[in-house]
Amino acid sequence: MHHRRVPRPSVVAAGLTAWAVLGLVGCDSGADDTESASASGPSVIAPGKPGEANRTLSAEDAARQRAEDDSPNSADVTYARMMIEHHAQALEMTALVPDRAESPKIVKLAERIAAAQEPEIKAMKGWLKSHDKAERDGGHGHDHAAMPGMATQAQLGQLRAAEGKAFDQLFLTLMITHHQGAITMSTEVKGQGNNIRIEEMADDVVAQQTSEINRMRDLM
Repeated sequence: MHHRRVPRPSVVAAGLTAWAVLGLVGCDSGADDTESASASGPSVIAPGKPGEANRTLSAEDAARQRAEDDSPNSADVTYARMMIEHHAQALEMTALVPDRAESPKIVKLAERIAAAQEPEIKAMKGWLKSHDKAERDGGHGHDHAAMPGMATQAQLGQLRAAEGKAFDQLFLTLMITHHQGAITMSTEVKGQGNNIRIEEMADDVVAQQTSEINRMRDLM
């Protein structure tokens, strides 16, 4: 009589257990890799010294390095200079509101914009002075066309000539575009600049003007 060999339960169980453990380890290691990757953040390429290769830094290391030396670079200085002129035009536009606007909401909005941008201009002028930088590059102003969102002289002329509802609509249209330009400039300097104070001011501009854009769109 032939007897079939039946695998012993203990051997089968041990095999299944081993597969289960391997499966769990595989899942856990994948999760750990994902978490560690997300925690470390994207890497940053740091240019090496002359003759040396570039280095790859984690986002955390790059932030720490900048915190140790946040000396302004050309992007920081250019941003401060351009934003002073950019904000100055916004104040020029808001100054037209009291005598021309029909909506009391537009009047209040203009007051709010002026109240936010006047101290920002003062802060940026103070920052330039503290770093021994002139308010203008070589004594010349920036090309308005090179700054995103700036109204042309023709558009400013139309705004001065408008009254009532026509003024309100043109003011909102031009100021929304103006604010969007400031947000673009602020977003760019956050990626290109090195100075922490400029980054903080850029963050303030983005937050303030995003809120004001939403308010202006509700008034259109």
